[in-house]
Order: sequence, then C-alpha cells, then structure tokens
Amino acid sequence: MRILIVDDEPLARARLRTLVAELGMAGVEVVGEAVDGVDAILAHESAPVDVILLDIAMPRMDGLEAARHLAALENPPAVVFCTAFDEHALAAFEAHAVDYLVKPVARERLRIALERARKFTVDQVRRIGDEVKTQSRSHICARIRGSLRLVPVGEIAYFLAEDKYVVVHHDAGEVLIEESLKTLEEEFRGRFVRIHRNCLVAVDRITALERTSDGGTHALVRGAALPLEVSRRCLPAVRELIKHL
Repeated sequence: MRILIVDDEPLARARLRTLVAELGMAGVEVVGEAVDGVDAILAHESAPVDVILLDIAMPRMDGLEAARHLAALENPPAVVFCTAFDEHALAAFEAHAVDYLVKPVARERLRIALERARKFTVDQVRRIGDEVKTQSRSHICARIRGSLRLVPVGEIAYFLAEDKYVVVHHDAGEVLIEESLKTLEEEFRGRFVRIHRNCLVAVDRITALERTSDGGTHALVRGAALPLEVSRRCLPAVRELIKHL
C-alpha cells in the first residue's frame, strides 16, 4: 500500500512518516510528501498512490477541495483526513473520507485507519468522493493531452460553452472542461455573472459596457481578446452588478 503524506507543516509530515514506519505493516510504505492540495493532486497524478494522509487546513488548496478533485480521477486514492479540528467539527467531515485522524495522531489509531483504507475498493472511494461538499473551488481541474492542469479561479476571465464542453479562458491560455455552465454559475454565484446563455464572466474583470452600432451591448473584459456580447435578457443584471464595482 503506497502512501502520500500531505501537510503544510514539515514536522507534521515527519511525525506521520515516523508513525507509519513504526507500525511495520507489511507492504505499507510512504512514497512521497506534498505541502498542499494542489501538490497532492499533481503528485498522485504523476505517481499514483493507494492512500493519502491529508491535512484539511492548508494554503492554496485545502484538504476538502483536494479530496473533491481526487475523487474525480480515474483511479482515486483512499483519503484519510489528519486534522487538528475537534471531534464536533469533524462530524461534518466523516462522510468525506475513508477515515479521519485527530492530531496529534496516535500510532494505533493510524493502524486502524490504514487497515480500513486497505479494504476499500475504487468504487467505494468514488461514492465517498461524490458526497464531498465544499465551498466554491479555488481551482478548476482540466485534462490536457492526458495530463492534469489546475487553473486558479482567480486567473479565469470567462467561461464559454461550446457544444458539450466549456472553454475556460484564463491568463495563461484556455482549457476545456466537461462541466455545465449552469453548475459553474451556481457554484461561483457572485464571483461570475452570466452575460449570455453561453458565457459566464468574472465580475471583477468587467471594465465597461459599450453599445454597438446595431443596438446591442458588449462587455469589455480584462483578459479577453475581444469584447463579449451581452444578451438583452442578461443586461439588467450585469448593469446592476457594474454599479457596485
């Protein structure tokens, strides 16, 4: 059983590595470490593991969001949360992982968690991942030529629906994702606004609205190569948002 340890604190990672070694479980080894959720996802993608010992409170991407992305992968790992939250807070996370451990982690409690993780099938791990509910994501996960790309939401100018895909236009280019515009609109409500039936724009990137010669309206969006059309139906809501920028 291959294990990845994810925690932004070096001492916490070192302690977990030591505990796993002290357990002396046959076929169990720590094969890597990561400092946050983004690194965890990329590490698993490049060298898949069976179990991830995952901290919750981390910078850049926390453990809950990382678990959500990991569960969507073709071969998701079993996730065991390791957290300093007290047991009352942990009740909210119980359904989101194979197990959870409270810091400081006890050696025998870790053994129980790893033995439990060993018994879980990929389908069981996926079902657990489907239950993960977090606040809106900090990153959008896309696959490019077989490799994962994590795009920070703060770098996205707009989402554009094209056929069965959504094109994510961001500061470093564009990627395709298989998510619906409606789902994205609901998740990022207040941060992105629908300006057309096929387009969501980052509110803080709209610099102006301009009338066109045919009576239509375009939005000038920082990061967009061309003005984007605003439909008559969406115009009142967009105008209202502009007033408060």
